[in-house]
Amino acid sequence: METVLAHIGNGRRQQPLRCHCGTLMESVGKREKTLTTLLGSVPYSRSLFICPDCGASSFPGDHQLDVEHTGFSPGVRRRMARSGSRGSFAEAEEDLWFDSRIHADRRDIERIAEAIGRQIECWQAHQPPDPPASVSTLYVSFDGTAAPMRRGELKGRKGKQPDGSSKGREVKVGCVFTQTRLNEDGFPVRDEDSTTYVAGIESSTFFGDRIYREALGRGLEQAQRVVVLTDGAAYNKTIVQMHFSMAQHIIDLYHAREHLHLLADLTLASAVRPALRDRWSDLLDQGNIAALLAQVHDHLPRSGKHRREALKEMRYFQKNAPFMRYADFRRQGLFIGSGVIEAGCRTVVGRRLKQPGMFWSVRGAHAILQVRCCLLSRRFDDFWDSRTAA
Repeated sequence: METVLAHIGNGRRQQPLRCHCGTLMESVGKREKTLTTLLGSVPYSRSLFICPDCGASSFPGDHQLDVEHTGFSPGVRRRMARSGSRGSFAEAEEDLWFDSRIHADRRDIERIAEAIGRQIECWQAHQPPDPPASVSTLYVSFDGTAAPMRRGELKGRKGKQPDGSSKGREVKVGCVFTQTRLNEDGFPVRDEDSTTYVAGIESSTFFGDRIYREALGRGLEQAQRVVVLTDGAAYNKTIVQMHFSMAQHIIDLYHAREHLHLLADLTLASAVRPALRDRWSDLLDQGNIAALLAQVHDHLPRSGKHRREALKEMRYFQKNAPFMRYADFRRQGLFIGSGVIEAGCRTVVGRRLKQPGMFWSVRGAHAILQVRCCLLSRRFDDFWDSRTAA
């Protein structure tokens, strides 16, 4: 390895090296650093060039080897990013040593994993995957989950704590998957290895653009049917209206049931609650929202806080009735639950960002999410190949 490196970034250059200011740079001798590679630590001596006008410096050999401003080879950095996105940085430090005899401090792993996350985000924004020629049914689903943040990231932010403060920031998570068949019982089956993920700590506007790009790359314009599954939150509906207006929007049945259970608690006496709640659940499962609301109306409290809250829940069903035609959706062979995105929130965010004792910066968490989504979407090798090609 030392012999190979000795011929890179040294000796007389065929082409002169020009500074960004336009001046020809001059060689001022060699400088040595140690590279940590998959084969061990290797000394590397290369030529340093200085601009006589502005003083800018350059190591052409470092650029050629992709080791600018770092002592870790590309192969080592690749492993650092994978390990740092899968477990804590301390665990990644131990795993790299025991598995590969690579000594990398957890702070270096954190820094490099986050840097690669930012590179992945840039790569995905400019090189979305090529869409397939045709897609039977394309599903787009998104939701949010909280990630714990450092105190400095939470100043002035309202939250759900008793004192109105917040302990975390919302991570928006989206997934795209396809369906081509039903099982023997007539239920939809998600195509194997068809799920890809996106995530970010960002506004709904930026996240809407993110999930839309992902859907385009997965065949949004080639799909015979497009279905969007959400919990019915206002910002989710705005994303649907802006980017997926042609899609069939379905409110996740399980979120709707949560609202129904709350409505039953607000309107029904404990003696009759179990029986009537089951009856109302049957009407919800059928998508018969008009009949459901008519029955709820007969049990509304005459006044007080419970009446106000119950009316609010009734408006939720009134506004979302077109997206709750569950019997019709079942006849069409469509998914009506958001189990995929619920699992995605746990897989993408929970398993890495929400472990005991973890508190993140927004910048760091967002970058690690990009690495995780790239890995879970089976695109990490494509990303790394693109870096080699460049």
